[in-house]
Amino acid sequence: MTRGNNKNVVFKTNGDFQYYLHLVQKYKAEHPFDLDPYCVIPNHTRCLVQTKKAKDFSLFMKKLNLAYFHYFNRLYGWTGHFWQDRFKSQAVGKDEYFIQCGKYIELNPVRKNLVQKPEEWRYSSYRYYAFGESSNLITPDFFYEDLDEAPLRRREKYANLIIDTIVEESYKKKIWGSDQQRHNEQQKINRKLKNAENPA
Repeated sequence: MTRGNNKNVVFKTNGDFQYYLHLVQKYKAEHPFDLDPYCVIPNHTRCLVQTKKAKDFSLFMKKLNLAYFHYFNRLYGWTGHFWQDRFKSQAVGKDEYFIQCGKYIELNPVRKNLVQKPEEWRYSSYRYYAFGESSNLITPDFFYEDLDEAPLRRREKYANLIIDTIVEESYKKKIWGSDQQRHNEQQKINRKLKNAENPA
Protein backbone atom coordinates (compact mmCIF):
# COMPACT_ATOMS: atom_id res chain seq x y z
CA MET A 1 0.00 0.00 0.00
CA THR A 2 1.14 3.53 -0.80
CA ARG A 3 -0.68 6.53 0.65
CA GLY A 4 -0.50 10.29 0.11
CA ASN A 5 1.06 12.06 3.08
CA ASN A 6 -1.59 12.96 5.67
CA LYS A 7 -4.06 11.18 3.38
CA ASN A 8 -3.71 13.96 0.81
CA VAL A 9 -5.26 13.47 -2.63
CA VAL A 10 -2.50 12.42 -5.05
CA PHE A 11 -4.71 11.51 -8.02
CA LYS A 12 -6.93 14.43 -9.05
CA THR A 13 -7.96 13.67 -12.60
CA ASN A 14 -8.44 10.72 -14.94
CA GLY A 15 -5.14 11.71 -16.51
CA ASP A 16 -3.36 11.30 -13.16
CA PHE A 17 -4.73 7.78 -12.68
CA GLN A 18 -3.84 6.82 -16.25
CA TYR A 19 -0.31 8.20 -15.98
CA TYR A 20 0.30 6.34 -12.72
CA LEU A 21 -0.81 3.04 -14.27
CA HIS A 22 1.36 3.82 -17.30
CA LEU A 23 4.32 4.15 -14.93
CA VAL A 24 3.39 0.85 -13.28
CA GLN A 25 3.51 -0.86 -16.66
CA LYS A 26 6.79 0.84 -17.58
CA TYR A 27 8.72 -0.05 -14.43
CA LYS A 28 7.11 -3.46 -14.14
CA ALA A 29 8.78 -4.32 -17.46
CA GLU A 30 12.16 -3.36 -15.95
CA HIS A 31 11.59 -5.16 -12.64
CA PRO A 32 9.20 -8.06 -13.42
CA PHE A 33 6.68 -9.32 -10.89
CA ASP A 34 3.16 -10.70 -11.00
CA LEU A 35 0.46 -8.13 -10.33
CA ASP A 36 -2.81 -9.62 -9.14
CA PRO A 37 -5.71 -7.54 -7.77
CA TYR A 38 -5.05 -3.82 -7.46
CA CYS A 39 -6.95 -0.60 -6.83
CA VAL A 40 -5.97 3.06 -7.11
CA ILE A 41 -8.18 5.67 -5.44
CA PRO A 42 -7.58 9.43 -4.96
CA ASN A 43 -5.36 9.24 -1.88
CA HIS A 44 -3.79 5.77 -1.95
CA THR A 45 -3.06 2.57 -3.84
CA ARG A 46 -3.33 -1.09 -2.84
CA CYS A 47 -2.21 -4.18 -4.71
CA LEU A 48 -1.27 -7.83 -4.28
CA VAL A 49 1.96 -8.87 -5.98
CA GLN A 50 4.19 -11.92 -6.25
CA THR A 51 7.87 -11.27 -6.72
CA LYS A 52 10.91 -13.53 -6.54
CA LYS A 53 13.23 -10.83 -5.22
CA ALA A 54 12.09 -8.34 -2.59
CA LYS A 55 14.92 -5.98 -3.60
CA ASP A 56 13.59 -5.80 -7.16
CA PHE A 57 10.14 -4.81 -5.95
CA SER A 58 11.57 -2.21 -3.57
CA LEU A 59 13.48 -0.68 -6.48
CA PHE A 60 10.32 -0.75 -8.60
CA MET A 61 8.37 1.10 -5.90
CA LYS A 62 11.15 3.65 -5.45
CA LYS A 63 11.20 4.45 -9.18
CA LEU A 64 7.41 4.48 -9.43
CA ASN A 65 6.85 6.78 -6.46
CA LEU A 66 9.63 9.16 -7.48
CA ALA A 67 8.52 9.35 -11.12
CA TYR A 68 4.92 10.03 -10.16
CA PHE A 69 5.95 12.67 -7.61
CA HIS A 70 7.93 14.54 -10.31
CA TYR A 71 4.92 14.34 -12.65
CA PHE A 72 2.56 15.65 -9.95
CA ASN A 73 4.97 18.40 -8.91
CA ARG A 74 5.36 19.64 -12.49
CA LEU A 75 1.60 19.68 -12.99
CA TYR A 76 0.34 21.07 -9.69
CA GLY A 77 3.31 22.22 -7.66
CA TRP A 78 3.95 20.66 -4.25
CA THR A 79 5.80 21.45 -1.06
CA GLY A 80 6.65 19.07 1.76
CA HIS A 81 6.33 15.29 1.91
CA PHE A 82 4.28 13.77 -0.91
CA TRP A 83 4.00 10.08 0.04
CA GLN A 84 3.39 8.86 3.58
CA ASP A 85 6.51 6.86 4.41
CA ARG A 86 8.02 4.46 1.85
CA PHE A 87 5.30 1.88 1.24
CA LYS A 88 3.63 -0.72 3.44
CA SER A 89 3.86 -4.41 2.59
CA GLN A 90 2.71 -7.63 4.20
CA ALA A 91 3.17 -11.30 3.30
CA VAL A 92 0.04 -13.13 2.11
CA GLY A 93 -0.15 -16.87 1.35
CA LYS A 94 -1.66 -18.43 -1.76
CA ASP A 95 -5.03 -19.73 -0.59
CA GLU A 96 -8.64 -18.59 -0.26
CA TYR A 97 -7.50 -15.74 1.99
CA PHE A 98 -5.40 -14.42 -0.88
CA ILE A 99 -8.28 -14.09 -3.33
CA GLN A 100 -10.53 -12.59 -0.66
CA CYS A 101 -7.89 -9.97 0.09
CA GLY A 102 -7.86 -9.14 -3.60
CA LYS A 103 -11.59 -8.63 -3.80
CA TYR A 104 -11.54 -6.62 -0.57
CA ILE A 105 -8.98 -4.31 -2.20
CA GLU A 106 -11.20 -3.92 -5.27
CA LEU A 107 -14.20 -2.98 -3.10
CA ASN A 108 -12.32 -0.02 -1.64
CA PRO A 109 -14.01 2.58 -3.93
CA VAL A 110 -17.42 1.35 -2.74
CA ARG A 111 -16.43 1.57 0.94
CA LYS A 112 -15.11 5.11 0.31
CA ASN A 113 -18.39 6.10 -1.39
CA LEU A 114 -16.66 6.90 -4.67
CA VAL A 115 -19.04 4.59 -6.56
CA GLN A 116 -22.02 2.37 -5.74
CA LYS A 117 -20.70 -0.75 -7.52
CA PRO A 118 -17.07 -1.91 -7.89
CA GLU A 119 -17.39 -2.22 -11.68
CA GLU A 120 -18.06 1.52 -11.88
CA TRP A 121 -14.50 2.29 -10.74
CA ARG A 122 -12.11 2.21 -13.70
CA TYR A 123 -8.84 2.08 -11.82
CA SER A 124 -8.89 -1.39 -10.32
CA SER A 125 -8.66 -5.01 -11.45
CA TYR A 126 -12.31 -5.78 -10.64
CA ARG A 127 -13.61 -5.61 -14.21
CA TYR A 128 -10.83 -7.99 -15.28
CA TYR A 129 -11.77 -10.65 -12.73
CA ALA A 130 -15.56 -10.21 -12.68
CA PHE A 131 -16.21 -9.36 -16.34
CA GLY A 132 -13.18 -10.62 -18.29
CA GLU A 133 -12.07 -7.15 -19.40
CA SER A 134 -8.59 -7.30 -20.94
CA SER A 135 -5.59 -5.94 -19.01
CA ASN A 136 -1.89 -5.85 -19.81
CA LEU A 137 -1.02 -5.32 -16.14
CA ILE A 138 -2.53 -8.35 -14.42
CA THR A 139 -1.21 -11.89 -14.00
CA PRO A 140 -4.19 -13.97 -12.80
CA ASP A 141 -3.44 -15.96 -9.66
CA PHE A 142 -3.96 -19.72 -9.75
CA PHE A 143 -6.66 -19.63 -7.07
CA TYR A 144 -8.79 -17.48 -9.38
CA GLU A 145 -8.22 -19.97 -12.20
CA ASP A 146 -9.36 -22.77 -9.89
CA LEU A 147 -12.74 -21.17 -9.20
CA ASP A 148 -14.14 -22.88 -12.31
CA GLU A 149 -12.93 -24.26 -15.63
CA ALA A 150 -15.50 -22.23 -17.58
CA PRO A 151 -14.49 -18.52 -17.80
CA LEU A 152 -18.06 -17.21 -17.49
CA ARG A 153 -18.84 -19.29 -14.39
CA ARG A 154 -15.44 -18.38 -12.94
CA ARG A 155 -16.20 -14.68 -13.29
CA GLU A 156 -19.66 -15.13 -11.76
CA LYS A 157 -18.22 -17.00 -8.78
CA TYR A 158 -15.64 -14.25 -8.28
CA ALA A 159 -18.30 -11.52 -8.42
CA ASN A 160 -20.37 -13.42 -5.83
CA LEU A 161 -17.44 -14.20 -3.52
CA ILE A 162 -18.20 -13.37 0.11
CA ILE A 163 -15.50 -11.62 2.13
CA ASP A 164 -14.84 -13.37 5.45
CA THR A 165 -14.76 -11.38 8.68
CA ILE A 166 -11.05 -12.09 9.22
CA VAL A 167 -10.22 -10.21 6.01
CA GLU A 168 -12.35 -7.20 6.96
CA GLU A 169 -10.95 -7.08 10.50
CA SER A 170 -7.32 -7.44 9.40
CA TYR A 171 -7.57 -4.38 7.15
CA LYS A 172 -8.82 -2.25 10.06
CA LYS A 173 -5.53 -2.70 11.90
CA LYS A 174 -2.76 -0.11 11.50
CA ILE A 175 -0.36 -2.93 10.68
CA TRP A 176 -2.18 -5.01 8.11
CA GLY A 177 -3.15 -8.49 9.26
CA SER A 178 -3.44 -10.01 12.71
CA ASP A 179 -0.34 -11.41 14.44
CA GLN A 180 -1.60 -14.96 13.92
CA GLN A 181 -2.44 -14.31 10.27
CA ARG A 182 0.98 -12.79 9.56
CA HIS A 183 2.66 -15.76 11.26
CA ASN A 184 0.59 -18.28 9.26
CA GLU A 185 1.23 -16.58 5.94
CA GLN A 186 4.96 -16.21 6.61
CA GLN A 187 5.19 -19.92 7.50
CA LYS A 188 3.53 -20.82 4.18
CA ILE A 189 5.94 -18.62 2.26
CA ASN A 190 8.96 -20.04 4.12
CA ARG A 191 7.85 -23.60 3.27
CA LYS A 192 7.37 -22.64 -0.37
CA LEU A 193 10.85 -21.11 -0.56
CA LYS A 194 12.40 -24.14 1.16
CA ASN A 195 10.68 -26.53 -1.27
CA ALA A 196 11.88 -24.45 -4.22
CA GLU A 197 15.48 -24.61 -2.97
CA ASN A 198 15.30 -28.35 -2.19
CA PRO A 199 12.97 -29.99 -4.75
CA ALA A 200 12.08 -33.64 -4.11
